[in-house]
Amino acid sequence: MTTFADLKLSNLSLRSLDRAGFEHPTPIQARAIPPALEGRDVIGIAATGTGKTAAFLLPILERLSGQTGTRALVLAPTRELALQIGDELVRFGRGRHVRGVVVIGGVGMGAQEQALRDGREVIVATPGRLVDHLSQGKARLDRIEILVLDEADRMLDMGFKPQLTRILQKLPRARQTLLFSATTAGEVGEFSRSHLRDPVHVEVSRSGTTAARAEQRVYLCDQEEKLPLLLTLLAEDSLSTLVFTRTKRRADRVFKGVQRAGHKVARIHADRSQGQRRQALDGFKGGSYRVLVATDIAARGIDVIDIGHVVVFDLPHVPEDYVHRVGRTARAGAAGRASTFCSPEEAGLLREVERLTRAQLPRAEVPRESHPFKTELARAAAGRAHQGTPPHRRPGRASPSHRAPAPRRPHAAQSAHPAIEPRRVSPVQTMGQAVAAGDKRVTRVGSWGPKRRR
Repeated sequence: MTTFADLKLSNLSLRSLDRAGFEHPTPIQARAIPPALEGRDVIGIAATGTGKTAAFLLPILERLSGQTGTRALVLAPTRELALQIGDELVRFGRGRHVRGVVVIGGVGMGAQEQALRDGREVIVATPGRLVDHLSQGKARLDRIEILVLDEADRMLDMGFKPQLTRILQKLPRARQTLLFSATTAGEVGEFSRSHLRDPVHVEVSRSGTTAARAEQRVYLCDQEEKLPLLLTLLAEDSLSTLVFTRTKRRADRVFKGVQRAGHKVARIHADRSQGQRRQALDGFKGGSYRVLVATDIAARGIDVIDIGHVVVFDLPHVPEDYVHRVGRTARAGAAGRASTFCSPEEAGLLREVERLTRAQLPRAEVPRESHPFKTELARAAAGRAHQGTPPHRRPGRASPSHRAPAPRRPHAAQSAHPAIEPRRVSPVQTMGQAVAAGDKRVTRVGSWGPKRRR
């Protein structure tokens, strides 16, 4: 079996790996680290959770040891993934005097600007926030020697191509580029042909391969059965569970349903502040929350080894995202479960996922007779019926026959001027004519007239 020493890593790297509990390199590490140490461009394709972060951080630390100034740039599609990479950089970089800065949105720019001015050796950034710093002249990339694009397919799917183009224009053409992803797609291939030089291809699992130790199953159900099904699965065990929804609003609704059922739950989506997202993720990692409900911003960047169950509450529109969602469980050689809920209108999305993974996902029976399922389904039905009832018929409101009649509102003229008898104006007499005639009993509502030129 290959060891880290066989990869020609320095004693400093070997000691940091030993402290972190790494015994043997994963396949992507064993095959990607040697050419990266030689300065070659690398395209690394491997399933999520197979150690890609160490596969590019270790060569960076080896090559930058003893150098000063900003020499390496790592781009990631989400804040969570950037923060995870930053944490790994600190863990592996102890004793090397290689400093890093994480440049992400959702937090103040002041501390980031100071770190960029200090010339931190490694920048870990999301494309959007880095472009903000470049536009303000706060960041310089002209001395970058190593560029890493982690989850490159996701960055391109999320529409970061214009930002990537602007960043690449600021980088030296003579540089090393390392591109890592769990899947390959057309845009990734086009990007690599345009920006990588004679890259070494490292593919330890074919594109679209999900975690081998994840037990996958699909539940064919209606939309209104998804939340009852989720609560039923949560009642069956005590596994930490990560739930993926398609939209922010959907995540909020699922969060409230799970919380109402008595489970400790947190949520992550784009409308949550960076502090709220970090608190939710840290609480999930630390066990304060059993369930984390998230949109796809969490499909990449959650480095929690013992996630026992991933629930795909809504099938993603991009089939590659299914691979990343399932890849959150069964990490680092552990086992895990992945349950997918598929409504009739999502059947086409399921076929796309099965075409990508080259396998039919096993079907499971929906436990419609279980107590949690029937209880939640009945509660939801009662809520819908309540919403369809006119407001005066709802419980706690008096019916029209028991309500006191509302007092009639007095005439406006009587209310405002009770001592003045309303004047009868002939149909041909206008308000302006009445005012011109000197009738002071006419109340003027507003005013109008030609404006004087100034």
